[in-house]
Amino acid sequence: MTKSRRQILVYAVRLDLILMVLAFGAATLPVLLREGLPSFAGFLSMKIKLQNFVAFLLLVLLWHFVFSVLGLYKSKRLASRTAEVFDVVKATSICTVVLAFFTVVLGLRMVNTEFVEIFWVASTFTVAGSRLALRTWLRRLRVHGHNFHNLLIVGSNPRALEFARLIPLRPEWGYQLTGFADDEWAGVEKLRAAGGHLVCDFEGLPAFLRRNVVDEVVIALPIRSFHEHASKIAEMCEEQGIIVRLFSNLFDLKTSRPPLEDFGDTSLITHYAGPAEGWPVLFKRLLDICGSTALLLLVAPIMALTALLIKLTSPGPVMFVQKRIGLNKRVFEIFKFRTMVVDAENKLAQLEHLNEVSGPVFKIKQDPRLTVVGKFLRKTSIDELPQLFNVLRGDMSLVGPRPLQLRDYELFTVGGLDWQRCRFSVRPGITCLWQVNGRSSIPFEQWMELDQQYVRKWSLWLDFQILFKTIPAVLRGSGAA
Repeated sequence: MTKSRRQILVYAVRLDLILMVLAFGAATLPVLLREGLPSFAGFLSMKIKLQNFVAFLLLVLLWHFVFSVLGLYKSKRLASRTAEVFDVVKATSICTVVLAFFTVVLGLRMVNTEFVEIFWVASTFTVAGSRLALRTWLRRLRVHGHNFHNLLIVGSNPRALEFARLIPLRPEWGYQLTGFADDEWAGVEKLRAAGGHLVCDFEGLPAFLRRNVVDEVVIALPIRSFHEHASKIAEMCEEQGIIVRLFSNLFDLKTSRPPLEDFGDTSLITHYAGPAEGWPVLFKRLLDICGSTALLLLVAPIMALTALLIKLTSPGPVMFVQKRIGLNKRVFEIFKFRTMVVDAENKLAQLEHLNEVSGPVFKIKQDPRLTVVGKFLRKTSIDELPQLFNVLRGDMSLVGPRPLQLRDYELFTVGGLDWQRCRFSVRPGITCLWQVNGRSSIPFEQWMELDQQYVRKWSLWLDFQILFKTIPAVLRGSGAA
């Protein structure tokens, strides 16, 4: 399971507010039972004052603020169950006090001591129970090898080795140790004796990060003697969108309290290079699921007709399946309608000299490998429709940098273009800034700059803008090749 999908499951706990509203409803039941339930006609004739509606909306927003301030919307991947339940109790208690304050200010007769008690009990048990159920499910997934992060430790000193021993002991964290990166020194023998292994030295670290799936890097180097190395490694990870973690006790400070994440007894300072976590990430994934499902239902007749035309006009399969580079350089299979002859990839070497775009990608407008139907499918972007299945599966998003072919990425590696690799820190998409700004008609360097701009400035509003601009761009067929 990918990083974004993990975030979706974690941030689904924003249903807390729904549970709080339900708890409020549960607290009103004793009052309704005492005064008698209204008839259906009476219920329809009930009038809700604007003042009460605004007050309740403000109350819900204050509950949301309390949950946010107490950190209940942050990732709880590493927190203990007891700690999370304690945070929930604090949040619901404060929310109950806020409710009591509103009662006094607005003079609500319905809210009495019994009402407040029922609200606190109902909200605490439902919110805590839902979070524990979600946590149990997530940890079970991680224990069985799903939803894990590949972790690389830079350094092989005793502190690094001690930290590495925690990883297999806590499978519920969902981390898989890739290995250690360090130069050969006397302490490496202790590392190997303990079962650890060096995957590369400092000189080979850039190449290792380019060619392997690394989600997070923990820098465990002595800061005094390896400050220059640590700075370069952190900068390299930032360029490629890799999460960087540092031990919080690097300077042995006694009172400073930086933002930390606890790995057992070890606290780490974390630097995120990609988009910040939060409710927009949840909404983006929900948009992907709902949008791709709706679009698949809408374009199903077009896809069926396209499949029939491909089958009738050229020999070979209807679908073209190709390996692409996705989130954090994970390889996945992309689906497209076949627009070329069956052995098109084998003929690529013969056409390299005709390439019309700069950089490692290959594009020519009058590609002789295109079939008769394929030219039309490319021009109208109908060949891209099966990628909606990739979006539904979680390999791709509706909006994000286009996934590159393995061939193109290998040429990335040859060029050493690390600043361009930050595009892999987000889930690839069907459309992005490149698609709405001319596609194949713009140079490769500008394409990469647009992808960088998307990663740096990502927001839901930007996604909506791109989606709206994609429709006229596809209808015009601008830059299609």
